[in-house]
Amino acid sequence: MRIDELNDLDPAEAGALLRTCADVDSWVRALVDARPYASAAALLDQARTLAAGWTGAEVEAALADHPRIGDRHPGGASAELSAREQSGVDREDEELQRRLRAGNRAYEERFGRIFLVRAAGRSAAEILALLEERLGHDPATELEVTSGQLAEIALLRLEGLLS
Repeated sequence: MRIDELNDLDPAEAGALLRTCADVDSWVRALVDARPYASAAALLDQARTLAAGWTGAEVEAALADHPRIGDRHPGGASAELSAREQSGVDREDEELQRRLRAGNRAYEERFGRIFLVRAAGRSAAEILALLEERLGHDPATELEVTSGQLAEIALLRLEGLLS
């Protein structure tokens, strides 16, 4: 999609499209309201700036649209994107799947939410190492890291929409 096509969408259509990048109401609304954008770069800059202001509650709510690492997305607008992003996770490797399930369980017990990482471009071994490393974070640090990962995912998805 070209930036002029996004600019020309009605607000509901633009919002639905942007929501596939990150399900954060204030972010989607602000991006829609700031149209028209002069360029894709201007939109990405605005998206990055707005993502830096996400609250913990917004990040937590946005996680509902993300599957656990190693799991398939249950459906919805971002299911195909999620599947592509997790393509480096070998679902046939039983030992890897066992370790991911155990790590996901430990993470959820420790932090009360799913483990989120930008999986695109990362191998399963890298993802597992990050999961194990992040289990050592304190809750505030981990929420900050999770917010950063959500922003990376959102910006990659937005770039993909505009390419």
